[in-house]
Amino acid sequence: MSGLDTLPPLRDVIAAHGLSARKSLGQNFLLDLNLTRRIARAAGPLAGRDVLEIGPGPGGLTRALLLEGAGRVLAIERDHRCLPALGAIAASVPGRLLVREADALSLDEEAALAEAGFRTPVLLVGNLPYNIGTALLVKWLTLDRWPPFFASLTLMFQREVAARLIAAPGTSAYGRLSILTQWRADAHLLFDIHPSAFTPPPAVVSSLVSIRPLATPRAEAPLAALERVTQAAFAQRRKMLRQSLKALGVPLEPLFAGTGIDPTARAETLTIAQFAALARAVDTIAPAARFARE
Repeated sequence: MSGLDTLPPLRDVIAAHGLSARKSLGQNFLLDLNLTRRIARAAGPLAGRDVLEIGPGPGGLTRALLLEGAGRVLAIERDHRCLPALGAIAASVPGRLLVREADALSLDEEAALAEAGFRTPVLLVGNLPYNIGTALLVKWLTLDRWPPFFASLTLMFQREVAARLIAAPGTSAYGRLSILTQWRADAHLLFDIHPSAFTPPPAVVSSLVSIRPLATPRAEAPLAALERVTQAAFAQRRKMLRQSLKALGVPLEPLFAGTGIDPTARAETLTIAQFAALARAVDTIAPAARFARE
């Protein structure tokens, strides 16, 4: 029997530590070990691998990652109430689980991994809080250094967000998040998870998504310009590009002339390659510094 097998059931841990899920933190705990082990296997093969887990809560998925053979796990948790429960897991598997209290949105992942002595690229796994899941994904997809510190992302989102990650041009779900994801990565919806699997049950169905970074983007484009172009285009997605792209503050006639894109088209009809072409054109027309992140 391993140390993990001696741990009390998660429901007992939650009760013992008074870990009621907080809506302000977007918390919905997964307690079913069969389900969490299925999620862990979806991130695999885990044997001997270093894993970065975001938002472990009381440690349901953390236990599963360790049981499925992860070499070491660095768990990033913002809620200090969960630290004793995670500490008990760490004590049961000496040297295999490191816990850090931090806000994932402001975390320097590469520095944290280096400090922990983890090898990159790692597998990044998370039952992400719904209220920051999209922001975290955008953060990881828009890193300056690419290929990134992760070999794969295995993440939980509400199904509506998951659909946007894999959406094709011309569909209602296609948008800025679709482009930023598919420009640099392959994304696949793995399976849905019913609200009843969570404590407390959320109001929506969740989906597990696998995202694997490409060695190079699908089309050449300056990252900062691509971010700005997609932001402007989809901020007014029902309007023609000649109207929505005015927000860029660059002359539009040479922009459309240089790319061959119809100025009366709408953002949701453009391919990733066309958005990349717009980003290259914008970067040529306007000083690159204008598109530096604020």
